[in-house]
Amino acid sequence: MRPVFGGIDFGTSNSTVGVMDGNRPRLVPLEDASITLPSAVFFNFEDDSIQMGRKAVLEYTEGVEGRLMRALKSVLGSSLVHEKTRIKRRSIAFTDIIGLFIQRLKTKLEADAGSTVDTVVMGRPVRFVDEDDAADAAAQAELEKAARAQGFANIAFQFEPIAAALDYEQGVSREELALIVDMGGGTSDFSVVRVSPERARAVERKDDILANRGIHIGGTDFDRLLSIAHVMPELGYLTPTKDGKRNVPAGYFIDLATWHRINLLYTAKVMSDLRQVRYEAARPDLIDRMIAIVERRYGHALATIVERAKIALTDAEAASIDVGIHGATFSAPLDRKGLEETLVDAVERVTETVGQTIRDARLDPSDITAVFLTGGSTAIPLARRSILSLVPEAKVVEGDMFGSVGLGLALDARRKFG
Repeated sequence: MRPVFGGIDFGTSNSTVGVMDGNRPRLVPLEDASITLPSAVFFNFEDDSIQMGRKAVLEYTEGVEGRLMRALKSVLGSSLVHEKTRIKRRSIAFTDIIGLFIQRLKTKLEADAGSTVDTVVMGRPVRFVDEDDAADAAAQAELEKAARAQGFANIAFQFEPIAAALDYEQGVSREELALIVDMGGGTSDFSVVRVSPERARAVERKDDILANRGIHIGGTDFDRLLSIAHVMPELGYLTPTKDGKRNVPAGYFIDLATWHRINLLYTAKVMSDLRQVRYEAARPDLIDRMIAIVERRYGHALATIVERAKIALTDAEAASIDVGIHGATFSAPLDRKGLEETLVDAVERVTETVGQTIRDARLDPSDITAVFLTGGSTAIPLARRSILSLVPEAKVVEGDMFGSVGLGLALDARRKFG
């Protein structure tokens, strides 16, 4: 029996698992027939079950009592990586929750293979942490530790944009200099890679990777910026105290707008602090909305509403962020122009990183023959326009928005272990 090895793309928003099927990679079904699994974990307090993916989000949105965890990948490289979160009467480390999710991916991989799988190539962003090599290495080490704890004995890593390049290379007919753009939920990664049908057969591809850069900006950062600019003011963010001497504290509003920090608000101390903020606020009616959202643990639902408005504006010119729970009913209108004004600084940083990647490769933009786009955030019109404006002569190739990295990791697993 031939050994089985896989590629795991543990994403901030969605995850995939790739395997080789003969000479072609394919993605493993992870939730019913779906080949993507939303990176979400829900601890059901009513029956003590643990749900993942769409089922996790469904139970949360249906009002089941429990704790939802999303954007767990963002914990890696952050100050939360060694902290614990309260799940009923016990505290669980964030890294252990990541381990539970990786265990689910491994279980699906083994069910597909019909045997135990202990060898894997895991995707990683070019940078878990910007401009801090030690923290970046520590983040990868934590991810490896979590994977090893689930029974993976042989673990290798590959940069996510390089994996996407390997997937893209399966369809090329001649040598190309490709700019790989992978904009996911938590990071944006870029590579300039020389690809060709002949090079695809080579075992060692180091010399074909001409440049590689990444920045810790992705879809969840865009969600956070939208929420801070358009939703948090409806909850009292940046409003003055009634004595007019200062604004109310901003920290809890920032946490509510940040996917992986929302659960930190669900403590007795935070509720006590918010009631004190209400007492001092010039607009206590707005703080009442904030209290209602935190008290009802509506934070992830609010973040999901913001995310949906962002996605809607990739095609529509206008959308609305509508919140309707007892104690917090309001609407925040949003249009494409407002979206782009909110995201412009972050997109400029992303675009600057793309330009630097091309310069690192010692190429002129006109040398780039193809741009391969993957990752959900490449659908944002402003980001797409800004990046493509750097290489106007290159052909644009649409990859599998959520699956290219997983497919490429399977190809890399065959190269490394096959």
